[in-house]
Amino acid sequence: MNVLKNFEALFVVTLGLACAANYALDSAPQPQQQAKVATVAMAAPANMQVVVVSAKRLSTEQKLQSLADEQKAALNTAGTASKM
Repeated sequence: MNVLKNFEALFVVTLGLACAANYALDSAPQPQQQAKVATVAMAAPANMQVVVVSAKRLSTEQKLQSLADEQKAALNTAGTASKM
């Protein structure tokens, strides 16, 4: 019974030390990370690449036909792979 209380106390102390170490390490300044953040924050919006996709939307029938074709193709590739 006394051993269990000691383990509980040891666990609480270890948890407290781990939290304190985590807080101390997180609050320490790290110049490498600050430099990365500054470079990303100063990126010019004029250099941003834009992708424009111009395509017509499929109708419901075309979507169903496309799904059926994909399923047939998947079954055909699965069938040929199992024969090898």
